[in-house]
Amino acid sequence: MQTENKIFGDLAKLFNGAAGTLAGVGREAEAGARDRMREWVGGLDFVSRDEFEAVKAMAAAARDENDALRARLDALEAANKPQNG
Repeated sequence: MQTENKIFGDLAKLFNGAAGTLAGVGREAEAGARDRMREWVGGLDFVSRDEFEAVKAMAAAARDENDALRARLDALEAANKPQNG
């Protein structure tokens, strides 16, 4: 009877040790994946929010200038159009 309890105790210790080892391996794998993801994301060519907003403002200004030039060109073409009478 005493031998059976010792066997169950030893098995319990073995399973607890294995569970601890698996938990450690899981933490290591997670940390490694996190590090690889940081390296990958760090290597991408992202822009900051400030840079994005500056380029967005430049594009809006260019679009407004283009619209103004288009209106001016249309007015010049209309003024130079021959009159049919």
